Amino acid sequence: MKLLHVVGARPNFMKAAPVIDALKRADAGTQILLHTGQHYDENMSRIFFDELGLPAPDANLEVGSASHAVQTAEIMIRIEQYLSEQKPDLVIVYGDINSTVAATLTCTKIGIPVAHVEAGLRSFDRNMPEEINRLVTDQIANYLFTPSPDGDEHLLREGVASDKIFLVGNVMFGTLVRLLPKAKQRNVRKTLELPEQYGLITLHRPSNVDEPDSLVEIMTTLNEIGEDLALVFPIHPRTRKRLQDMDFKTPNIQFIDPQGYLDFVALQSEATVVITDSGGIQEETTYMGIPCLTVRENTERPITITVGTNTLIGKDMQKLKQSVQDIINGRYKVGKNPDLWDGKASDRIADVIVNRL
Repeated sequence: MKLLHVVGARPNFMKAAPVIDALKRADAGTQILLHTGQHYDENMSRIFFDELGLPAPDANLEVGSASHAVQTAEIMIRIEQYLSEQKPDLVIVYGDINSTVAATLTCTKIGIPVAHVEAGLRSFDRNMPEEINRLVTDQIANYLFTPSPDGDEHLLREGVASDKIFLVGNVMFGTLVRLLPKAKQRNVRKTLELPEQYGLITLHRPSNVDEPDSLVEIMTTLNEIGEDLALVFPIHPRTRKRLQDMDFKTPNIQFIDPQGYLDFVALQSEATVVITDSGGIQEETTYMGIPCLTVRENTERPITITVGTNTLIGKDMQKLKQSVQDIINGRYKVGKNPDLWDGKASDRIADVIVNRL
């Protein structure tokens, strides 16, 4: 069997690494790793590949940055030729980025089966490009690997045949379980001279960082929080430039460059609270038992709220400040890990691919 994995951004790398390893151990056949180049920061991509133990990509389409339509179309054009040359028996796509839907559309049109890892997640907000990618991918993919029971429920309600759906658990934790002990040895907190109590910030959603009024309101609130709790923010260069262009000062926040996987996990594991708009971080903090405050109106991972350590903040900055105070004062909820978030999802995926497909 010839299996082709399509990745395009850092969250994909974390999900693909344990699946590739599990399929290798299961002697599933030849594996090919295709990087679309959607995440175009070569240095950061290389760090993640090295730290996750991923083999170097067999090819990189180097599509780079563009609008959603242009980027998706460019991936489809370039991947079609590669698929025609390689003729894989199964293409495995991950998550909800443009590379995911572009590869799935192209494969479906030329008759190559597709398996979608992390299927069935829904935010029910079609203003999010990722939601459109999820909906389209799940409707046309052949095999759907879901991380939690709500994913199965969403797919069945949307008319997906039950024999296409496989509940396997959260594949991301194959990487996290394996590398968390190594991450904790890196002493990033001490290197950054952070106190024992600190908050970790990650923000990248356009609704938060691309709209000046929203960005100013969030950063003003974070700077106020920083008077009571040390804050560290691995900030994307684009967001840093926006703040510089506005000449907006936030003296109570420590800005650092984007971090590699191990250093970022180390920062998460010791944080008092994580303030984010990332989907994957909602999951990682739940697994590590770290309070998470999500600056979004909705989430495609509601199980992190109902079972885990996550709370939706939306645009309510007063709620954000009060939630941080509750956490500092020990009044925040204690979550637990959902079923099948045990680091073995990739083994279940390999079992399905090898023995059932």
